[in-house]
Amino acid sequence: MRYWAECGSFLREYRRHIRATGALLPSSRFLAGALVSELRKPRQPARILEVGPGTGSVTRQLVRHLIPGDHVDAVEINSQFVALLRRRFDQEWAFRRCRHQLHLIHAAVQDLIGAARYDFIISGLPLNNFPGGQVRDIFKTYNRLLKPGGTLTYYEYVLVRQVMAPFVNRRERRRLYRVGRVVGGYIRSYQIRKQPILINVPPAIVRTLRLKPLLAEAGAREPRRDILATRRKHPLAGSSRGTFRF
Repeated sequence: MRYWAECGSFLREYRRHIRATGALLPSSRFLAGALVSELRKPRQPARILEVGPGTGSVTRQLVRHLIPGDHVDAVEINSQFVALLRRRFDQEWAFRRCRHQLHLIHAAVQDLIGAARYDFIISGLPLNNFPGGQVRDIFKTYNRLLKPGGTLTYYEYVLVRQVMAPFVNRRERRRLYRVGRVVGGYIRSYQIRKQPILINVPPAIVRTLRLKPLLAEAGAREPRRDILATRRKHPLAGSSRGTFRF
């Protein structure tokens, strides 16, 4: 019954804000479970950011895997969803038992301040609905907010850009192409895992990215840069133009 109530709220907001909502129905429990899969691994207490929680279908799965010391910030731009989430946080036992660990923020994720604040980011934003420049800004924000070694997990609907392209005008095709270039670049550079979720409307792919290496890994690469820099300056090294890439 809870899921069908969420569907009604989601459909109303979809009609009002098609671009920002991005889907006809909330995430299935299979998709929600995949989005929070990183939290099921053995870990230390963490700071978690959920972006675009909507009606709370993913949040409900997320709170099942909280451990003492975890802190969750849920950032939502839609005022109707914010009001719904506040009621759920205050009234439902699944949320009430860990209410002290949850903080709801009514804002766009780009408006969050600070850097390297979160160990996990779980995103439900409909990236394919936004302009390419906005998608680039969102990923830059994720990169700013994630700690070294932290993970970003998000989803996209299967082949949605390819399916839409033949049925839209030239301007919309250009927008989809730009979104694809931005998202594809991050996938090629940082993806560590992907998981298809067929039991969802529509089917989706959950992707996990590590945007920054662990500090230990980053430090391990420093000596190599120093050695190469010394080699360039050494009088017997010869020209290194076009030889070394960073």
